[in-house]
Order: sequence, then C-alpha cells, then structure tokens
Amino acid sequence: MLLNDDFSARALVHASELAWVPSPAKGVERRMLFRIGAEKARATSIVRYAPGSRFARHDHPGGEEFLVLEGTFQDETGDFPLGTYVRNPPGTGHAPGSEAGCTIFVKLWQFRAGDRERIVRLPGEGKAVPLRPGAASSTLLFEGAGEQVMLEDWHPGAEVALANAKGLELLVLEGGFRDGAETLARWSWLRLPAGAPLHARVGPEGTRVWFKAAPLLHADVCAFENDSHTQG
Repeated sequence: MLLNDDFSARALVHASELAWVPSPAKGVERRMLFRIGAEKARATSIVRYAPGSRFARHDHPGGEEFLVLEGTFQDETGDFPLGTYVRNPPGTGHAPGSEAGCTIFVKLWQFRAGDRERIVRLPGEGKAVPLRPGAASSTLLFEGAGEQVMLEDWHPGAEVALANAKGLELLVLEGGFRDGAETLARWSWLRLPAGAPLHARVGPEGTRVWFKAAPLLHADVCAFENDSHTQG
C-alpha cells in the first residue's frame, strides 16, 4: 500500500472523518494517514484499542513514536495516560494494550538508524520554551536526532506562523484553525515539505497542536525492505 508517500507534496487528512480499519489484533482498529508497505509498513496512523484489547508481543526494528490521544495505553513498562508522548527506539519491543480502551497517534519505521534514546514524557512533562506570537503555551517534548517535537496551545483568533526549514508534520489535538482556504479540526493531520511554511488563523475556541520540525524522512532512516523512498 502507498498512501501519502510523495514527500515533496503537501498532505492533509481529516482523520476524524475516516472509517476505522481492523488490524490483525481483535479490538484494535486504525485510521491510516501515511503508509508505505502492507501489514509491515513505514506508517503513521491513529490507532484505537477497545477495552481489554492488546497486540501480542512484537519488536520494533524501525522504532515507534506515539502520543496518547484518549484513555490510557499500557505495556510491560507501565501505564501511559492521555497526553503522554513516547519514543521507543529501533530494537525495542513490547506487548501493547489497554484495559479501559485508548486511542494513540503512532509513527512506525521513521527513526534514524543510529537513534537509541528512549523518551517518555508524561502529561505536564517537557521543557517550557519562549512563546511564539499567538501561542498561550509551548512545550518542547523532544529535541535530537535532527528533530524538534512540540506541544503548543494557540490563543483563540490568533495568527500563528511556523517556519519550515526541514519539513513539518502537525496533528490538531483540540479546537482548530484555518490554513489558507482549508480548515483543520480535531485529529486533522498535516504534512508540509521543507520550505512550505504554515500560516494559521486560529478558531474561536483556540487550538492545541502537536507538531514536529524534521526531515519528513531522514536520509539515514532505518532500512526497510523494498522501500526506495529516501529524503535528506
């Protein structure tokens, strides 16, 4: 499967409008945003776990990065409530699930090959950084491996600009904004190639966004068989 695999083009998916697609694990469903591959894939998705569902233990040779959007995600290392951000680097593995049910935003096979740092940011953790115009709060969740990952709240009615030297990926968590003629609401996912800045006009309720400034695919991304997509 190839889905939004052209990294030179703008990609926008209103994930809240997509149908849920069953996964191989009973009770686990997905909304696919980006994908190169079949069941094993370089992928970005929103994944929903029904109460009591889980995957069998498996490895992540290409790494796994996720943000908990609803409920509490669980594995052998602990409980990860709403708002938790985790980076499980290449070579890690787990048996994920959720007793009460949860939804996560997850990225697979998108780590640099040499990245071995595990990061867990529980709700409220991270580094507060100076506010950009229009922002009510700005938290740095991770910086390294050529990436900067942020969580920000933007004021109602504000105009917010994000420069984009490397590449930009953004998920709306609450509220919404307009970017030109397009409206992004809760769980809208936007990916912009390097050199395409974001100019947001925030809606009347304000908005909370997760975003990453980084190459859309690292030049030294973990090798994935039959995958010719590379980017500097």
